[in-house]
Amino acid sequence: MSSKEGKTNTAAAPTMDQWKRLYDLAGRVKELAPWGWMDEGDIFGFQMPASGELGFVSVMGTLGEHYAIAVYQGIRGLGGFWQMQELGAKLTPEFALQVPQLQASFEDRDMITTKDREIMKKLGLKFRGRNAWPQFRAYRPGCFPWYLEGAEAEMLICGLEQTLDVAPRFEVDPDVLFPSDSDEDYLVRVNENGTWKDSQVQVGSSYEQTFNLEMDFQALEDLQTMMPGKASVEIDISMLSEPVQEDRKERPFFPYLLIMAEHDSGYILGSELLAPLPTLEMMWEQVPRKIVEGLVNVLAPKEFQVGDPFLQVLLQPLAAELDIKVKKVARLTAVNRAKRELGRFMGRF
Repeated sequence: MSSKEGKTNTAAAPTMDQWKRLYDLAGRVKELAPWGWMDEGDIFGFQMPASGELGFVSVMGTLGEHYAIAVYQGIRGLGGFWQMQELGAKLTPEFALQVPQLQASFEDRDMITTKDREIMKKLGLKFRGRNAWPQFRAYRPGCFPWYLEGAEAEMLICGLEQTLDVAPRFEVDPDVLFPSDSDEDYLVRVNENGTWKDSQVQVGSSYEQTFNLEMDFQALEDLQTMMPGKASVEIDISMLSEPVQEDRKERPFFPYLLIMAEHDSGYILGSELLAPLPTLEMMWEQVPRKIVEGLVNVLAPKEFQVGDPFLQVLLQPLAAELDIKVKKVARLTAVNRAKRELGRFMGRF
Protein backbone atom coordinates (compact mmCIF):
# COMPACT_ATOMS: atom_id res chain seq x y z
CA MET A 1 0.00 0.00 0.00
CA SER A 2 1.09 3.54 -0.70
CA SER A 3 0.27 6.98 0.61
CA LYS A 4 0.91 8.74 -2.72
CA GLU A 5 -1.75 10.67 -4.58
CA GLY A 6 -2.42 10.41 -8.31
CA LYS A 7 -1.59 13.12 -10.80
CA THR A 8 -3.72 14.36 -13.64
CA ASN A 9 -2.43 15.04 -17.12
CA THR A 10 -3.60 16.80 -20.23
CA ALA A 11 -3.51 15.62 -23.82
CA ALA A 12 -3.58 17.42 -27.14
CA ALA A 13 -6.63 17.39 -29.38
CA PRO A 14 -6.36 15.85 -32.86
CA THR A 15 -4.88 18.04 -35.58
CA MET A 16 -6.95 19.01 -38.63
CA ASP A 17 -4.79 16.64 -40.68
CA GLN A 18 -5.81 13.80 -38.36
CA TRP A 19 -9.48 14.79 -38.59
CA LYS A 20 -9.28 14.88 -42.38
CA ARG A 21 -7.69 11.44 -42.45
CA LEU A 22 -10.37 10.06 -40.10
CA TYR A 23 -13.23 11.35 -42.23
CA ASP A 24 -11.58 10.16 -45.46
CA LEU A 25 -11.08 6.67 -44.06
CA ALA A 26 -14.57 6.55 -42.56
CA GLY A 27 -16.02 7.37 -45.98
CA ARG A 28 -14.08 4.52 -47.57
CA VAL A 29 -15.18 2.09 -44.85
CA LYS A 30 -18.81 3.17 -45.29
CA GLU A 31 -18.53 2.53 -49.03
CA LEU A 32 -16.91 -0.87 -48.41
CA ALA A 33 -19.61 -1.83 -45.82
CA PRO A 34 -17.64 -4.74 -44.28
CA TRP A 35 -20.53 -5.47 -41.86
CA GLY A 36 -22.13 -7.18 -44.84
CA TRP A 37 -19.81 -10.17 -44.36
CA MET A 38 -18.01 -9.66 -41.03
CA ASP A 39 -19.43 -10.31 -37.56
CA GLU A 40 -18.33 -8.60 -34.34
CA GLY A 41 -16.40 -11.70 -33.34
CA ASP A 42 -14.25 -11.65 -36.48
CA ILE A 43 -11.45 -9.95 -34.59
CA PHE A 44 -8.03 -9.03 -35.89
CA GLY A 45 -5.25 -6.92 -34.39
CA PHE A 46 -2.66 -4.34 -35.32
CA GLN A 47 0.38 -2.91 -33.58
CA MET A 48 1.01 0.82 -33.40
CA PRO A 49 4.39 1.44 -35.08
CA ALA A 50 5.76 3.94 -32.54
CA SER A 51 4.42 2.72 -29.20
CA GLY A 52 3.94 -0.99 -29.88
CA GLU A 53 0.44 -0.74 -28.41
CA LEU A 54 -1.98 -3.37 -29.67
CA GLY A 55 -5.43 -2.57 -31.01
CA PHE A 56 -8.10 -5.15 -31.90
CA VAL A 57 -10.66 -4.36 -34.58
CA SER A 58 -14.29 -5.46 -34.47
CA VAL A 59 -16.74 -4.63 -37.26
CA MET A 60 -20.19 -3.79 -35.93
CA GLY A 61 -23.41 -3.65 -37.93
CA THR A 62 -24.37 -7.18 -38.95
CA LEU A 63 -27.79 -6.75 -37.33
CA GLY A 64 -28.37 -3.44 -39.10
CA GLU A 65 -28.62 -1.45 -35.85
CA HIS A 66 -25.27 0.21 -35.10
CA TYR A 67 -22.71 0.53 -37.87
CA ALA A 68 -19.22 1.08 -36.49
CA ILE A 69 -15.59 0.05 -36.46
CA ALA A 70 -14.47 -0.51 -32.87
CA VAL A 71 -10.83 -0.64 -31.81
CA TYR A 72 -10.44 -2.38 -28.46
CA GLN A 73 -7.33 -1.08 -26.77
CA GLY A 74 -4.72 -3.54 -25.58
CA ILE A 75 -5.17 -6.85 -23.79
CA ARG A 76 -7.63 -5.23 -21.40
CA GLY A 77 -9.83 -4.12 -24.28
CA LEU A 78 -9.66 -7.52 -25.98
CA GLY A 79 -10.48 -9.35 -22.74
CA GLY A 80 -13.36 -6.98 -22.08
CA PHE A 81 -14.74 -7.58 -25.58
CA TRP A 82 -14.85 -11.35 -25.11
CA GLN A 83 -16.38 -10.96 -21.65
CA MET A 84 -19.13 -8.81 -23.18
CA GLN A 85 -19.77 -11.51 -25.77
CA GLU A 86 -20.03 -14.15 -23.04
CA LEU A 87 -22.42 -12.04 -20.97
CA GLY A 88 -24.80 -11.56 -23.88
CA ALA A 89 -28.20 -10.46 -22.58
CA LYS A 90 -26.72 -10.16 -19.06
CA LEU A 91 -24.34 -7.41 -20.16
CA THR A 92 -24.82 -4.26 -18.08
CA PRO A 93 -24.02 -0.68 -19.16
CA GLU A 94 -21.67 -0.44 -16.16
CA PHE A 95 -19.54 -3.31 -17.46
CA ALA A 96 -19.58 -2.11 -21.08
CA LEU A 97 -18.39 1.34 -20.01
CA GLN A 98 -15.33 -0.18 -18.35
CA VAL A 99 -13.96 -1.65 -21.59
CA PRO A 100 -11.45 0.73 -23.28
CA GLN A 101 -12.23 1.22 -26.95
CA LEU A 102 -12.36 3.73 -29.77
CA GLN A 103 -15.20 3.87 -32.26
CA ALA A 104 -15.80 5.28 -35.70
CA SER A 105 -19.57 5.00 -36.07
CA PHE A 106 -22.14 6.10 -38.63
CA GLU A 107 -25.01 8.00 -37.08
CA ASP A 108 -28.18 9.87 -37.93
CA ARG A 109 -28.07 13.65 -38.10
CA ASP A 110 -29.60 14.15 -34.63
CA MET A 111 -26.69 12.29 -32.99
CA ILE A 112 -24.11 14.76 -34.30
CA THR A 113 -23.02 17.44 -31.85
CA THR A 114 -22.11 21.07 -32.43
CA LYS A 115 -18.42 20.22 -32.00
CA ASP A 116 -18.69 17.48 -34.63
CA ARG A 117 -20.37 19.92 -37.02
CA GLU A 118 -17.67 22.53 -36.49
CA ILE A 119 -14.98 20.06 -37.56
CA MET A 120 -17.02 18.96 -40.58
CA LYS A 121 -17.54 22.59 -41.59
CA LYS A 122 -13.81 23.34 -41.40
CA LEU A 123 -13.16 20.33 -43.63
CA GLY A 124 -15.94 21.31 -46.04
CA LEU A 125 -17.84 18.06 -45.48
CA LYS A 126 -21.57 17.48 -45.84
CA PHE A 127 -23.62 14.35 -45.23
CA ARG A 128 -27.20 13.34 -45.83
CA GLY A 129 -29.38 10.38 -44.86
CA ARG A 130 -29.64 7.73 -42.18
CA ASN A 131 -26.44 6.28 -40.73
CA ALA A 132 -24.47 8.65 -42.97
CA TRP A 133 -22.77 10.93 -40.44
CA PRO A 134 -19.33 9.74 -39.22
CA GLN A 135 -18.71 10.17 -35.52
CA PHE A 136 -15.53 9.38 -33.59
CA ARG A 137 -15.53 8.68 -29.87
CA ALA A 138 -13.29 7.32 -27.11
CA TYR A 139 -14.78 5.00 -24.52
CA ARG A 140 -12.58 5.45 -21.47
CA PRO A 141 -13.35 3.22 -18.45
CA GLY A 142 -15.84 4.88 -16.10
CA CYS A 143 -16.43 7.82 -18.43
CA PHE A 144 -19.08 8.95 -20.88
CA PRO A 145 -18.13 8.37 -24.56
CA TRP A 146 -16.21 11.50 -25.50
CA TYR A 147 -14.22 13.27 -28.18
CA LEU A 148 -10.88 11.86 -29.28
CA GLU A 149 -7.48 13.03 -28.13
CA GLY A 150 -4.58 13.15 -30.57
CA ALA A 151 -3.07 9.76 -29.69
CA GLU A 152 -6.53 8.15 -29.77
CA ALA A 153 -7.16 9.64 -33.21
CA GLU A 154 -3.88 8.17 -34.47
CA MET A 155 -4.82 4.72 -33.19
CA LEU A 156 -8.28 4.89 -34.73
CA ILE A 157 -6.76 6.00 -38.04
CA CYS A 158 -4.52 2.95 -37.94
CA GLY A 159 -7.49 0.69 -37.15
CA LEU A 160 -9.51 2.04 -40.08
CA GLU A 161 -6.57 1.68 -42.45
CA GLN A 162 -6.08 -1.95 -41.46
CA THR A 163 -9.82 -2.62 -41.77
CA LEU A 164 -9.65 -1.51 -45.40
CA ASP A 165 -6.80 -3.99 -45.94
CA VAL A 166 -8.11 -7.00 -44.01
CA ALA A 167 -11.88 -6.87 -44.61
CA PRO A 168 -11.77 -7.41 -48.41
CA ARG A 169 -9.35 -10.32 -47.96
CA PHE A 170 -11.60 -11.84 -45.30
CA GLU A 171 -14.56 -11.72 -47.71
CA VAL A 172 -12.58 -13.85 -50.16
CA ASP A 173 -10.95 -16.12 -47.58
CA PRO A 174 -12.36 -16.11 -44.00
CA ASP A 175 -9.44 -18.28 -42.87
CA VAL A 176 -7.19 -15.21 -43.07
CA LEU A 177 -8.25 -14.31 -39.52
CA PHE A 178 -7.53 -17.75 -38.13
CA PRO A 179 -3.80 -18.43 -38.52
CA SER A 180 -4.00 -21.57 -36.35
CA ASP A 181 -6.42 -23.75 -34.40
CA SER A 182 -5.64 -21.94 -31.15
CA ASP A 183 -8.22 -19.49 -29.79
CA GLU A 184 -5.33 -17.31 -28.60
CA ASP A 185 -3.68 -16.86 -32.01
CA TYR A 186 -4.67 -13.69 -33.85
CA LEU A 187 -3.89 -12.11 -37.16
CA VAL A 188 -1.99 -8.97 -36.12
CA ARG A 189 -0.86 -6.40 -38.66
CA VAL A 190 2.63 -5.06 -37.97
CA ASN A 191 4.67 -2.37 -39.68
CA GLU A 192 8.15 -3.50 -40.69
CA ASN A 193 10.36 -0.81 -42.21
CA GLY A 194 7.36 1.14 -43.43
CA THR A 195 5.48 -1.83 -44.86
CA TRP A 196 2.42 -3.41 -43.23
CA LYS A 197 2.52 -7.20 -43.02
CA ASP A 198 0.46 -10.02 -41.53
CA SER A 199 1.80 -11.74 -38.43
CA GLN A 200 0.54 -14.43 -36.11
CA VAL A 201 0.54 -13.39 -32.47
CA GLN A 202 -0.57 -15.40 -29.45
CA VAL A 203 -2.64 -13.13 -27.22
CA GLY A 204 -4.37 -14.30 -24.06
CA SER A 205 -7.69 -12.58 -23.44
CA SER A 206 -7.30 -12.49 -19.65
CA TYR A 207 -6.13 -9.21 -18.18
CA GLU A 208 -4.57 -8.96 -14.74
CA GLN A 209 -4.75 -5.56 -13.10
CA THR A 210 -2.24 -4.43 -10.52
CA PHE A 211 -3.01 -1.66 -8.07
CA ASN A 212 -0.82 0.55 -5.93
CA LEU A 213 -3.33 0.84 -3.10
CA GLU A 214 -3.38 4.10 -1.14
CA MET A 215 -3.46 4.20 2.65
CA ASP A 216 -3.56 6.66 5.54
CA PHE A 217 -1.19 4.70 7.76
CA GLN A 218 -1.97 6.70 10.89
CA ALA A 219 -5.68 6.00 10.45
CA LEU A 220 -4.90 2.33 9.80
CA GLU A 221 -2.83 2.13 12.98
CA ASP A 222 -5.64 3.77 14.96
CA LEU A 223 -8.15 1.32 13.55
CA GLN A 224 -5.89 -1.61 14.41
CA THR A 225 -5.85 -0.48 18.05
CA MET A 226 -9.66 -0.84 18.06
CA MET A 227 -9.48 -4.48 17.02
CA PRO A 228 -10.75 -7.12 17.42
CA GLY A 229 -14.10 -5.87 16.16
CA LYS A 230 -17.58 -7.30 16.59
CA ALA A 231 -19.44 -5.89 13.58
CA SER A 232 -20.01 -7.27 10.09
CA VAL A 233 -19.52 -4.35 7.73
CA GLU A 234 -21.21 -4.41 4.34
CA ILE A 235 -19.32 -2.55 1.60
CA ASP A 236 -20.52 -1.78 -1.89
CA ILE A 237 -19.34 0.36 -4.79
CA SER A 238 -21.64 0.91 -7.75
CA MET A 239 -21.61 3.18 -10.77
CA LEU A 240 -24.40 5.74 -10.98
CA SER A 241 -26.36 5.94 -14.22
CA GLU A 242 -26.16 9.70 -14.76
CA PRO A 243 -22.85 11.22 -15.94
CA VAL A 244 -21.33 14.29 -14.32
CA GLN A 245 -19.42 17.01 -16.16
CA GLU A 246 -17.54 19.38 -13.87
CA ASP A 247 -16.49 21.66 -16.75
CA ARG A 248 -17.91 21.95 -20.27
CA LYS A 249 -14.50 21.22 -21.77
CA GLU A 250 -13.80 18.19 -19.60
CA ARG A 251 -14.74 14.56 -20.18
CA PRO A 252 -18.00 13.62 -18.40
CA PHE A 253 -17.73 10.69 -16.02
CA PHE A 254 -20.00 8.34 -14.12
CA PRO A 255 -19.60 8.75 -10.33
CA TYR A 256 -19.22 5.63 -8.22
CA LEU A 257 -21.07 5.42 -4.92
CA LEU A 258 -19.18 3.90 -1.99
CA ILE A 259 -21.46 2.81 0.88
CA MET A 260 -20.57 1.12 4.16
CA ALA A 261 -23.23 -0.17 6.55
CA GLU A 262 -23.32 -2.27 9.73
CA HIS A 263 -25.03 -5.54 8.84
CA ASP A 264 -27.11 -6.20 11.97
CA SER A 265 -28.36 -2.68 12.74
CA GLY A 266 -28.42 -1.33 9.18
CA TYR A 267 -26.59 1.78 10.43
CA ILE A 268 -24.90 3.66 7.58
CA LEU A 269 -21.25 4.05 8.45
CA GLY A 270 -20.43 6.27 5.51
CA SER A 271 -21.12 7.07 1.86
CA GLU A 272 -19.08 8.96 -0.68
CA LEU A 273 -19.06 9.64 -4.40
CA LEU A 274 -15.82 8.70 -6.14
CA ALA A 275 -14.72 9.93 -9.57
CA PRO A 276 -12.97 7.54 -12.01
CA LEU A 277 -10.44 10.25 -12.78
CA PRO A 278 -7.79 10.58 -13.98
CA THR A 279 -8.33 6.82 -14.46
CA LEU A 280 -10.68 4.19 -13.11
CA GLU A 281 -7.68 2.28 -11.72
CA MET A 282 -6.61 5.28 -9.66
CA MET A 283 -10.11 5.52 -8.24
CA TRP A 284 -10.00 1.90 -7.12
CA GLU A 285 -6.62 2.52 -5.50
CA GLN A 286 -8.26 5.03 -3.14
CA VAL A 287 -10.89 2.60 -1.85
CA PRO A 288 -8.96 0.93 1.03
CA ARG A 289 -7.94 4.35 2.37
CA LYS A 290 -11.50 5.62 2.15
CA ILE A 291 -12.76 2.60 4.07
CA VAL A 292 -10.21 2.95 6.86
CA GLU A 293 -10.88 6.67 7.20
CA GLY A 294 -14.62 5.97 7.40
CA LEU A 295 -14.30 3.29 10.08
CA VAL A 296 -11.61 4.70 12.37
CA ASN A 297 -13.00 6.01 15.69
CA VAL A 298 -16.45 4.80 14.59
CA LEU A 299 -16.54 1.00 14.46
CA ALA A 300 -14.14 -1.93 14.39
CA PRO A 301 -15.10 -4.68 11.90
CA LYS A 302 -14.97 -8.41 12.52
CA GLU A 303 -15.45 -9.03 8.79
CA PHE A 304 -16.19 -7.29 5.50
CA GLN A 305 -19.17 -8.41 3.44
CA VAL A 306 -19.24 -7.64 -0.29
CA GLY A 307 -21.32 -8.71 -3.25
CA ASP A 308 -18.74 -8.10 -5.97
CA PRO A 309 -15.89 -10.61 -6.43
CA PHE A 310 -13.62 -7.84 -7.73
CA LEU A 311 -14.17 -5.81 -4.55
CA GLN A 312 -13.48 -8.96 -2.54
CA VAL A 313 -10.03 -9.25 -4.15
CA LEU A 314 -9.35 -5.51 -3.84
CA LEU A 315 -10.00 -5.56 -0.07
CA GLN A 316 -7.91 -8.65 0.70
CA PRO A 317 -4.71 -6.67 1.54
CA LEU A 318 -6.63 -4.40 3.95
CA ALA A 319 -8.37 -7.39 5.53
CA ALA A 320 -4.99 -9.04 6.06
CA GLU A 321 -3.73 -5.90 7.83
CA LEU A 322 -6.78 -6.02 10.13
CA ASP A 323 -6.63 -9.83 10.52
CA ILE A 324 -10.23 -10.28 9.33
CA LYS A 325 -11.98 -11.99 6.41
CA VAL A 326 -13.63 -10.58 3.30
CA LYS A 327 -16.82 -12.57 2.76
CA LYS A 328 -18.71 -12.58 -0.53
CA VAL A 329 -22.45 -12.75 0.09
CA ALA A 330 -25.47 -13.05 -2.18
CA ARG A 331 -27.27 -10.06 -0.70
CA LEU A 332 -26.13 -6.89 1.08
CA THR A 333 -29.25 -6.24 3.15
CA ALA A 334 -28.22 -3.01 4.87
CA VAL A 335 -26.52 -1.49 1.82
CA ASN A 336 -29.46 -2.26 -0.46
CA ARG A 337 -31.83 -0.63 2.02
CA ALA A 338 -29.61 2.44 2.13
CA LYS A 339 -29.53 2.67 -1.67
CA ARG A 340 -33.32 2.48 -1.85
CA GLU A 341 -33.62 5.29 0.70
CA LEU A 342 -31.08 7.35 -1.19
CA GLY A 343 -32.99 6.77 -4.42
CA ARG A 344 -36.22 7.98 -2.85
CA PHE A 345 -34.45 11.02 -1.40
CA MET A 346 -32.91 11.95 -4.75
CA GLY A 347 -36.28 11.50 -6.43
CA ARG A 348 -37.66 14.42 -4.45
CA PHE A 349 -35.46 16.89 -6.30
